[in-house]
Amino acid sequence: MVEASRAGRDDQALSRVPCGARQRWWSVAVQRFGQTTALSQVLLGATLGFGMSFWGAFVALTVGAVLVGVVAVAVGTIGWREGLPTALLSRWTGFGHAGSAVLGMVVALSCTGWFGVQTGLAGAVLANVAGVVPAPVWALVFGAVVTVIAACGARWTAWPSYVAVPAFLGLLAWVVLANVNDVNVLGGPAPGPSIEMLTAITLVIGSFAVGAVVSPDVTRFHRDGSDVVKQAVLGVTAGEWVIGLVGVVIAHALGTTDVMGVIGSTGGWAGALIVVTVALKINDWNLLSASLGLVNFFDAVLSVRVSRAQVTVVAGCAGSSLAAAGVAAHFSHFLVLLGVVFPPVAGIMVAEYHVVRCWRNELVSTRPLVPRSAPSWVPATVGIWLVAATAGEVMPFGLSGLNSFVLAFALYVAAGRWDLLRIRTRRATRREVTGKAA
Repeated sequence: MVEASRAGRDDQALSRVPCGARQRWWSVAVQRFGQTTALSQVLLGATLGFGMSFWGAFVALTVGAVLVGVVAVAVGTIGWREGLPTALLSRWTGFGHAGSAVLGMVVALSCTGWFGVQTGLAGAVLANVAGVVPAPVWALVFGAVVTVIAACGARWTAWPSYVAVPAFLGLLAWVVLANVNDVNVLGGPAPGPSIEMLTAITLVIGSFAVGAVVSPDVTRFHRDGSDVVKQAVLGVTAGEWVIGLVGVVIAHALGTTDVMGVIGSTGGWAGALIVVTVALKINDWNLLSASLGLVNFFDAVLSVRVSRAQVTVVAGCAGSSLAAAGVAAHFSHFLVLLGVVFPPVAGIMVAEYHVVRCWRNELVSTRPLVPRSAPSWVPATVGIWLVAATAGEVMPFGLSGLNSFVLAFALYVAAGRWDLLRIRTRRATRREVTGKAA
């Protein structure tokens, strides 16, 4: 009973989510919507609207949101079936023990970076409204608050969504009504330098590329496969599309991408508090995914089971420091990088679990425990990941994120057909099989 309690507090970081811990779909969907209902998404929409016509930005947001939603469903279904977080699940979905450690670290670094972006934006809004304490100080204070909440675990992440999502939607409606008076805003030209359509779609994909890949961190709490689809439509596709379009309208109406300044001048302290609440909502999941990746890394590399809460604190301190250092200033470059690095991961996981199935039987046959063995490492997967990510970026046609996803999927299926994936496996200890904490 004590061990079960410890596993619950650590959010089943190294074990399957039991049936009793599964949640209603709408609770998970609201939390997922909270991840996309963020100031960074409005900033993305404003960036697109500043360089594109309204309808051009509309097309970019629609295509990008649909593609991200499809990937989120494909990967999220695996998490629902197996009840495992992304980093741990990747051991049996193409990456092996060593590969999962690398992926866990990459996810941890990326989610910590996203935490820094959101924390920096929240700090800037608070500084703009308060006018006394500089933004880096606000960022550090905000980061500390979110870190404490995330360290308490997934059971603490639902309530901010119920408050933040409707409040932020109301704030955006207020901002639009107060600042948009030109009825011709939908038909006007872009107020700034032009952005190409393919670049715009890549930015949209990059805005939630990490979120799509780490979908199992969320969907492992679902009770049914249809829940994965419903939460993806509401939480991912609708969130990306609706919130992004608000940013487009603001950019066209005011000719600026300074969303933080517009919200601060329009909403005052009330607007700032709403923005902070929304940033808290997405940032608690950023830290949860980062901590899950780090727990898997230490378990895979050092065979040490660290506390998820403790590594959450470490990740939170690191992300807050990045925010105070101004990581948000490199927002667009960060999105472009993520749009290329992470789609191949989803392509490999989907190909292994749904098509090649080298290790799917180990996952299915050992439920509700974790499999006794996993491949030590899969060299072919590492090569496919690198080739797909690089080729997706340099191909002179198509979308880089979509290209890398499709290429990784095709190469992995080919590697499976040529029997390049089966290699020496690593035997798990009794402690790892039973999921007991050290």
